[in-house]
Formats: sequence, structure tokens, C-alpha cells
Amino acid sequence: MTDIIEKTPVRNQPASFGAGTLIGALGGLIGLGGAEFRLPVLIGFFNFAALEAVILNKAMSLVVVATALPFRAGTIPFGLIAENWLIVANLLAGSLFGAWIGAGWATRLRSETLYKVIAALLVVIAVILAFGHDATAGHPLLMGTAQVIAGVVAFVIGVVASLLGVAGGELLIPTLVLLFGADIKLAGSLSLAVSLPTMLVGFTRYSRDQSFSVLGRNKAFLLVMAAGSIVGTFIGGLLLGIVPNGVLLPALTFILLISAVKVWRHA
Repeated sequence: MTDIIEKTPVRNQPASFGAGTLIGALGGLIGLGGAEFRLPVLIGFFNFAALEAVILNKAMSLVVVATALPFRAGTIPFGLIAENWLIVANLLAGSLFGAWIGAGWATRLRSETLYKVIAALLVVIAVILAFGHDATAGHPLLMGTAQVIAGVVAFVIGVVASLLGVAGGELLIPTLVLLFGADIKLAGSLSLAVSLPTMLVGFTRYSRDQSFSVLGRNKAFLLVMAAGSIVGTFIGGLLLGIVPNGVLLPALTFILLISAVKVWRHA
């Protein structure tokens, strides 16, 4: 009886709206889909199964990414993003293929294995955020052909993005800063530009699996969280440039580590 009570879904509308708003604000501020923080909430608080949580996470991340770009435009205009289209194209070349492959793997993994993979990836992402955000903008590690070749790391980013249902910004932002020497705020918007088509590819692949029906079964939950996410990305866009990265990113790294522990316990 205790196990039944513990697994009873907690999916009331105020909770889903509040979670969507908070995570959307983080995503809009940093340039992420917010999925790294949403996924443990979907699994640990709302009690969705691993693959269902990944698919729902992907849908919510799409909402955050699509709305964060225009809300951030006051600080990072679209013209500035367009000037860096070669960087976006370079990263997309690998990430789109990786997204398709990663989604295929996720649909074949057992739930227990997927929980462990998710937890391990959250730890990796936390480490990257902790050490990757201090790079100096304007000083890329590689140049020319070497930079283009190194850009295929986006394939790995695409795989990770699909496995977690994330936008991939937590990996793209350090890549853009370290590899391409982008400013941290510009890197956030460029990562969103890469993430949106990458996520659409992964989402399309997931639509071929029967677990995709979780969206239809939880339509009300999805719509309420989506509304909260849009409110959140608007708030995040307003906060861009106000909250210092030196304070925010370490805090997010800590949250990721806590989230990894919670997801691992579900395995």
C-alpha cells in the first residue's frame, strides 16, 4: 500500500504552472531549454515514467526555446545572431544527426537503464557548467579548419539532447564560449538557434514510438505547464543582463547535482 501511495501522481495545475514558470525563467535567462531541471521534477515530483518524462520534457523545452529567442532579442538582437550563422550551421551539422540517433536509443533502453543514463549525464553537464563558463570571450581555442572539424562535437550534444529531452544549451554554451570564443550572453542565444531545429528532429523521432501518446493523455497538464513556461521565459528575458553569471551558473550546477541524485534513486 505504501508503494502505491508513493507513486500516486501529483499533477495539479498550480504546481505544473509554477514549475513551468520557474524553469522557463531559468531557461530564458541562461539560454537553455530548462529541461535539466524539469526532468527530475517530472520524474520525482509528478511521477512520470522515464521515457514519458523525456518526451514531455522535449515538448516543454521546445516551448521554452521558441519563446526565449524573441524575449532575449532586446539584449541580443536577431541581427547579431544572423552575423554568426556560420557557427550555427557548423554546430547544426552534427547535432541534427546526433538528435535522431539519441532519440532512437532512448526508446530502446529499459526504464532503469535510462534513469541511470540520465543521472550520469546530469552530472557531466554540471561539471561542464562549473568549469566551462569561465572561458574568456573572443579567444577561441581553435581556428579555421580545425575549428570546423572540432565542431562535430555537436553530434554528441545532439545525442545527449535527445536522451534527456533537453535543448542541449548546457553543452552548447560552453562549446560556443570555449571553441568559438563567443560572449556568454551571445552564446546563450546562439545555443537556442541551434537547439530549436535539433529538438524538432528528436521530437519527430520520438513521435514514431508508442510512448509519444503521453502527450495526448496529459494534454491539460502539458498546456498549463506550457503557459507557465512562456511566462517564465518572458521573465528570464527581462532579467538577462541583470543577474551575474558568476553567481547564477554555480547555483545551477549545484541544482543539477542534486537532480542527478534524485533521478538515480528512481533506477
